Amino acid sequence: MPWPLLDRLLAPAPDAARVGWLGQHHYAHRGLHRAGRVENSPGAFAAAIEAGMGIECDVRKSHDGRAIVFHDADLDRLTGESGPVAARSVGDLTAIALSGNGEHIPTLRDLLAQIAGAVPLLIEVKTVRGRPVGALCRAVRRDLEGYRGLHAVMSFDPRVGRWFAHQAPEVPRGLVVTEEGRRTLGGALQRHLALWQARPDFLAYDIRDLPSRFAAGQRARGLPLLTWTVSSPELRERAEIHADATIMEGEGVA
Repeated sequence: MPWPLLDRLLAPAPDAARVGWLGQHHYAHRGLHRAGRVENSPGAFAAAIEAGMGIECDVRKSHDGRAIVFHDADLDRLTGESGPVAARSVGDLTAIALSGNGEHIPTLRDLLAQIAGAVPLLIEVKTVRGRPVGALCRAVRRDLEGYRGLHAVMSFDPRVGRWFAHQAPEVPRGLVVTEEGRRTLGGALQRHLALWQARPDFLAYDIRDLPSRFAAGQRARGLPLLTWTVSSPELRERAEIHADATIMEGEGVA
Protein backbone atom coordinates (compact mmCIF):
# COMPACT_ATOMS: atom_id res chain seq x y z
CA MET A 1 0.00 0.00 0.00
CA PRO A 2 1.26 3.55 -0.75
CA TRP A 3 0.86 4.61 2.90
CA PRO A 4 3.31 7.58 2.84
CA LEU A 5 1.63 9.19 -0.16
CA LEU A 6 -1.86 8.73 1.25
CA ASP A 7 -0.76 10.04 4.66
CA ARG A 8 0.67 13.20 3.10
CA LEU A 9 -2.51 13.80 1.11
CA LEU A 10 -5.12 12.93 3.73
CA ALA A 11 -3.36 13.92 6.97
CA PRO A 12 -0.76 16.61 6.18
CA ALA A 13 2.04 17.19 8.66
CA PRO A 14 1.59 20.25 10.92
CA ASP A 15 3.60 23.44 10.93
CA ALA A 16 6.63 22.63 13.08
CA ALA A 17 6.59 26.07 14.69
CA ARG A 18 3.03 25.47 15.89
CA VAL A 19 3.60 22.10 17.55
CA GLY A 20 7.31 22.12 18.43
CA TRP A 21 6.59 22.80 22.10
CA LEU A 22 4.93 19.41 22.51
CA GLY A 23 8.26 17.58 22.42
CA GLN A 24 9.99 19.95 24.81
CA HIS A 25 8.24 18.83 27.99
CA HIS A 26 7.47 15.77 30.09
CA TYR A 27 3.87 15.36 31.24
CA ALA A 28 2.46 14.04 34.51
CA HIS A 29 -0.14 11.41 33.69
CA ARG A 30 -3.42 12.59 35.31
CA GLY A 31 -1.28 14.92 37.39
CA LEU A 32 1.51 13.90 39.73
CA HIS A 33 -0.54 11.41 41.77
CA ARG A 34 0.43 8.83 44.39
CA ALA A 35 -1.01 7.30 47.54
CA GLY A 36 -3.13 9.98 49.21
CA ARG A 37 -3.02 12.19 46.12
CA VAL A 38 -5.71 11.05 43.73
CA GLU A 39 -5.35 11.11 39.95
CA ASN A 40 -6.93 14.09 38.16
CA SER A 41 -7.25 15.95 41.46
CA PRO A 42 -6.28 19.55 42.28
CA GLY A 43 -3.54 18.22 44.57
CA ALA A 44 -2.05 16.05 41.82
CA PHE A 45 -2.10 19.00 39.43
CA ALA A 46 -0.53 21.30 42.03
CA ALA A 47 2.31 18.80 42.57
CA ALA A 48 2.96 18.65 38.82
CA ILE A 49 3.06 22.44 38.58
CA GLU A 50 5.47 22.62 41.52
CA ALA A 51 7.70 20.04 39.79
CA GLY A 52 7.64 22.04 36.56
CA MET A 53 6.03 19.20 34.62
CA GLY A 54 3.39 19.48 31.96
CA ILE A 55 0.02 17.98 32.83
CA GLU A 56 -2.09 15.34 31.08
CA CYS A 57 -5.71 15.14 32.17
CA ASP A 58 -8.95 13.46 31.07
CA VAL A 59 -12.30 15.11 30.45
CA ARG A 60 -15.82 13.75 30.19
CA LYS A 61 -19.17 15.43 29.62
CA SER A 62 -21.61 16.12 32.41
CA HIS A 63 -25.32 15.65 31.84
CA ASP A 64 -25.70 19.39 31.28
CA GLY A 65 -22.85 19.65 28.79
CA ARG A 66 -19.82 20.77 30.83
CA ALA A 67 -16.28 19.40 30.57
CA ILE A 68 -15.47 17.51 33.79
CA VAL A 69 -11.94 16.37 34.69
CA PHE A 70 -12.41 12.66 35.33
CA HIS A 71 -11.01 9.53 33.68
CA ASP A 72 -13.59 6.80 34.17
CA ALA A 73 -17.05 6.63 32.62
CA ASP A 74 -18.40 5.69 36.06
CA LEU A 75 -17.86 7.22 39.50
CA ASP A 76 -17.35 3.95 41.37
CA ARG A 77 -13.53 3.55 41.36
CA LEU A 78 -12.54 7.05 42.44
CA THR A 79 -15.41 8.25 44.63
CA GLY A 80 -17.91 6.99 47.16
CA GLU A 81 -20.66 7.40 44.59
CA SER A 82 -21.70 5.08 41.78
CA GLY A 83 -23.13 5.32 38.29
CA PRO A 84 -22.15 7.11 35.10
CA VAL A 85 -20.56 10.55 35.09
CA ALA A 86 -22.73 11.49 32.12
CA ALA A 87 -25.90 11.09 34.21
CA ARG A 88 -24.93 13.84 36.70
CA SER A 89 -25.01 17.62 36.36
CA VAL A 90 -21.90 19.74 36.79
CA GLY A 91 -23.19 20.89 40.18
CA ASP A 92 -23.69 17.33 41.36
CA LEU A 93 -20.28 16.21 40.11
CA THR A 94 -18.26 19.05 41.60
CA ALA A 95 -19.88 18.36 44.98
CA ILE A 96 -18.56 14.77 44.98
CA ALA A 97 -15.40 14.12 47.00
CA LEU A 98 -12.61 12.07 45.49
CA SER A 99 -11.65 9.02 47.53
CA GLY A 100 -8.54 9.31 49.66
CA ASN A 101 -8.08 13.04 50.10
CA GLY A 102 -11.49 14.72 50.22
CA GLU A 103 -10.84 17.02 47.26
CA HIS A 104 -13.68 17.45 44.83
CA ILE A 105 -13.98 16.62 41.14
CA PRO A 106 -12.81 19.66 39.16
CA THR A 107 -14.15 21.05 35.92
CA LEU A 108 -11.83 21.82 33.02
CA ARG A 109 -12.44 25.49 33.74
CA ASP A 110 -11.22 24.94 37.31
CA LEU A 111 -8.06 23.25 36.06
CA LEU A 112 -7.30 26.01 33.56
CA ALA A 113 -7.63 28.59 36.33
CA GLN A 114 -5.31 26.52 38.54
CA ILE A 115 -2.60 26.15 35.88
CA ALA A 116 -2.95 29.74 34.59
CA GLY A 117 -0.40 29.06 31.87
CA ALA A 118 2.36 27.92 34.26
CA VAL A 119 2.86 24.55 32.51
CA PRO A 120 1.60 22.95 29.27
CA LEU A 121 -1.64 20.97 29.32
CA LEU A 122 -2.74 17.91 27.33
CA ILE A 123 -6.49 17.31 27.46
CA GLU A 124 -7.58 13.78 26.61
CA VAL A 125 -11.19 13.87 25.45
CA LYS A 126 -13.01 10.73 26.59
CA THR A 127 -15.91 9.62 24.41
CA VAL A 128 -18.36 6.73 24.26
CA ARG A 129 -18.42 4.55 21.16
CA GLY A 130 -21.51 5.10 19.07
CA ARG A 131 -22.48 8.35 20.80
CA PRO A 132 -21.96 11.86 19.36
CA VAL A 133 -18.80 13.76 20.35
CA GLY A 134 -19.80 17.30 19.40
CA ALA A 135 -21.25 18.39 22.76
CA LEU A 136 -18.08 17.55 24.70
CA CYS A 137 -15.83 19.02 22.02
CA ARG A 138 -17.84 22.25 22.15
CA ALA A 139 -17.58 22.32 25.94
CA VAL A 140 -13.80 21.97 25.77
CA ARG A 141 -13.55 24.67 23.11
CA ARG A 142 -15.70 27.04 25.19
CA ASP A 143 -13.50 26.57 28.23
CA LEU A 144 -10.32 27.14 26.19
CA GLU A 145 -11.53 30.43 24.71
CA GLY A 146 -9.12 33.12 25.83
CA TYR A 147 -6.76 30.68 27.57
CA ARG A 148 -3.19 31.68 26.69
CA GLY A 149 -1.20 28.82 28.19
CA LEU A 150 0.22 26.03 26.02
CA HIS A 151 -2.45 23.39 25.48
CA ALA A 152 -3.58 20.63 23.14
CA VAL A 153 -6.43 18.14 22.90
CA MET A 154 -6.15 14.45 22.07
CA SER A 155 -8.33 11.36 21.92
CA PHE A 156 -8.47 7.72 20.94
CA ASP A 157 -11.59 8.69 19.01
CA PRO A 158 -10.64 10.10 15.59
CA ARG A 159 -13.96 11.94 15.46
CA VAL A 160 -12.60 14.31 18.10
CA GLY A 161 -9.60 15.23 15.98
CA ARG A 162 -11.84 15.72 12.97
CA TRP A 163 -14.17 17.98 14.97
CA PHE A 164 -11.32 20.20 16.13
CA ALA A 165 -9.77 20.24 12.65
CA HIS A 166 -13.01 21.75 11.31
CA GLN A 167 -14.37 23.72 14.26
CA ALA A 168 -11.26 24.86 16.18
CA PRO A 169 -8.21 24.38 13.93
CA GLU A 170 -6.14 26.72 16.10
CA VAL A 171 -6.12 24.10 18.90
CA PRO A 172 -3.38 21.47 18.40
CA ARG A 173 -4.99 18.04 18.23
CA GLY A 174 -3.56 14.57 18.77
CA LEU A 175 -4.54 10.99 18.06
CA VAL A 176 -4.01 8.53 20.93
CA VAL A 177 -2.95 5.12 19.61
CA THR A 178 -2.55 1.62 20.99
CA GLU A 179 -1.79 -1.21 18.59
CA GLU A 180 -2.82 -4.03 20.95
CA GLY A 181 -0.72 -6.51 18.99
CA ARG A 182 -2.46 -5.80 15.67
CA ARG A 183 0.64 -5.64 13.49
CA THR A 184 -1.19 -7.06 10.51
CA LEU A 185 -2.34 -5.47 7.26
CA GLY A 186 -5.77 -5.03 8.81
CA GLY A 187 -4.30 -3.34 11.86
CA ALA A 188 -2.18 -1.03 9.70
CA LEU A 189 -5.24 -0.10 7.65
CA GLN A 190 -7.21 0.67 10.81
CA ARG A 191 -4.45 2.97 12.10
CA HIS A 192 -4.15 4.82 8.81
CA LEU A 193 -7.92 5.23 8.55
CA ALA A 194 -7.96 6.76 12.04
CA LEU A 195 -5.08 9.03 11.07
CA TRP A 196 -6.85 10.23 7.93
CA GLN A 197 -10.07 10.90 9.81
CA ALA A 198 -8.45 12.67 12.77
CA ARG A 199 -5.86 14.67 10.76
CA PRO A 200 -3.78 15.01 13.94
CA ASP A 201 -0.94 17.41 14.66
CA PHE A 202 0.75 14.80 16.90
CA LEU A 203 0.47 11.22 18.14
CA ALA A 204 0.28 9.96 21.73
CA TYR A 205 1.43 6.33 21.50
CA ASP A 206 1.25 3.36 23.84
CA ILE A 207 4.81 2.80 25.12
CA ARG A 208 4.20 -0.96 24.94
CA ASP A 209 4.01 -0.67 21.15
CA LEU A 210 7.32 1.15 20.68
CA PRO A 211 9.28 0.77 18.52
CA SER A 212 6.56 0.87 15.87
CA ARG A 213 6.87 1.25 12.10
CA PHE A 214 3.68 3.31 11.97
CA ALA A 215 4.75 5.65 14.79
CA ALA A 216 8.26 6.06 13.38
CA GLY A 217 6.86 6.89 9.94
CA GLN A 218 4.60 9.61 11.29
CA ARG A 219 7.38 11.02 13.46
CA ALA A 220 9.75 11.13 10.49
CA ARG A 221 7.33 13.24 8.49
CA GLY A 222 6.90 15.82 11.22
CA LEU A 223 4.28 14.70 13.76
CA PRO A 224 5.61 14.99 17.33
CA LEU A 225 5.46 11.59 19.04
CA LEU A 226 4.45 11.48 22.70
CA THR A 227 4.23 8.18 24.55
CA TRP A 228 2.20 6.88 27.52
CA THR A 229 2.20 5.59 30.19
CA VAL A 230 5.87 5.61 31.14
CA SER A 231 5.86 4.06 34.60
CA SER A 232 9.37 2.68 35.10
CA PRO A 233 13.01 3.63 34.39
CA GLU A 234 13.15 0.91 31.72
CA LEU A 235 10.16 2.36 29.89
CA ARG A 236 11.64 5.83 30.24
CA GLU A 237 14.80 4.64 28.49
CA ARG A 238 12.69 3.19 25.66
CA ALA A 239 10.77 6.43 25.37
CA GLU A 240 13.97 8.46 25.13
CA ILE A 241 14.99 6.44 22.07
CA HIS A 242 11.69 6.22 20.21
CA ALA A 243 9.62 9.29 21.19
CA ASP A 244 9.87 13.03 21.59
CA ALA A 245 8.22 13.34 25.00
CA THR A 246 6.81 11.16 27.75
CA ILE A 247 3.53 11.04 29.64
CA MET A 248 4.70 9.49 32.91
CA GLU A 249 3.69 8.40 36.37
CA GLY A 250 5.03 6.53 39.39
CA GLU A 251 8.58 5.24 39.04
CA GLY A 252 8.70 6.56 35.49
CA VAL A 253 8.96 10.12 36.78
CA ALA A 254 12.60 11.13 36.60
